[in-house]
Amino acid sequence: MEIKDTLLEMGRAARCAARFLATATGDQKNRALFLMAQALRDHKKEILLANHKDIEAGREAGLTSALIERLTLNEKRVEAMALGLEEIAALRDPVGEVLGMWTAEKGLRVGRVRVPLGVIGIIYESRPNVTADAAGLCLKAGNAVILRGGKEALHSNIAIASILSQAAFSAGIPQGAISLIESPDRQATTMLMKMNEYVDVLIPRGGKGLKLAVLENATVPFIMTGMGNCHIFVDETANIEKAIPIVVNAKVQRPSVCNAMETMLVHKKIAPLFIPQALTVLREQGVEIRGDKAVCRLYSQAVPATEKDWSTEYLDLILAVKIVDNIEEAMNHIANYGTGHSEAILTESYTNAQAFLNGIDAAAVYVNASTRFTDGGVFGFGAEMGISTQKLHARGPMGVEQLTSTKFIIYGNGQVRE
Repeated sequence: MEIKDTLLEMGRAARCAARFLATATGDQKNRALFLMAQALRDHKKEILLANHKDIEAGREAGLTSALIERLTLNEKRVEAMALGLEEIAALRDPVGEVLGMWTAEKGLRVGRVRVPLGVIGIIYESRPNVTADAAGLCLKAGNAVILRGGKEALHSNIAIASILSQAAFSAGIPQGAISLIESPDRQATTMLMKMNEYVDVLIPRGGKGLKLAVLENATVPFIMTGMGNCHIFVDETANIEKAIPIVVNAKVQRPSVCNAMETMLVHKKIAPLFIPQALTVLREQGVEIRGDKAVCRLYSQAVPATEKDWSTEYLDLILAVKIVDNIEEAMNHIANYGTGHSEAILTESYTNAQAFLNGIDAAAVYVNASTRFTDGGVFGFGAEMGISTQKLHARGPMGVEQLTSTKFIIYGNGQVRE
């Protein structure tokens, strides 16, 4: 069967499944989620074997260590996927929630209720755990999902999606509720972006190349999940003992993810004390430092930064560092180079903290904490579909509530409009 025919068949099945899910009870959906979680545990060896194939292929293809880390599954991560599905099941069901009810003209009772989006297309790269998160979140919110993972995780994604789909089917959820495009052909991705008849919304989750492809090709409405050129500004009043562990965590704990720090801005008054201490610790953790001229004077092992470094999302153990004159310069730098994802200030000044919170335009803005906390699970959503950096419909980590829309319901008693 040709790719076009396969996708159309997938779209038709997803549309039928979405109609079922729109009226499925919370108990039906939760039963499916629990069975899906158990199925991941029961088929753990199968998943890890498939993942091993992807890792070997990735190494042969020359993927960076950071990308291999994003790709890798182990027993702990499979268990985390299963627990994530159970946490989603425990969340309040958003579908059917009444957001308001009022009496309008002629005695009409007008209400606004939360409803599923319908069929969601997800395009994502590298991380196979997204397959489980996306399937679980969409199902909980009453949506069918068509998954399009990256070719580097193809074997892992096929195994996980098949296991989840079969488990959901055993709980009475129709085929088509969870489907995965298995063809590695890029044409399949472009076709998904144009399936307006079957797909209600597209959510791309990946790097700059994917975002540009969506902007150029998609006719299906999309929610853009953003790249994370995240900054931490070390204010002149920062507590150095508190600040160093925060910046190390933000850069080192998992450098391949979108909420990792990519640029550190340091106030010139604290720089002589902070820069040598912090950069020494970061270098000990394997981080390459790319600094401006002032940074290079204070830390001889820094590599001179270029203009490109300020706008680069490295997703690796590389950090751009710049010394700034004041908080206004730091905020202007973030406004120029930031991607609206996650930004942080380390300060002991309430005034500066509030100025930063109010003046920074991003999905998540922190005071004295690592940017690594921008995550649906951490924020209490169970999991996330991605982190939206746009401002319409959803912004920040997207949980089940953000995967719904609303509709108006109107109760009448014979009224006609004159």
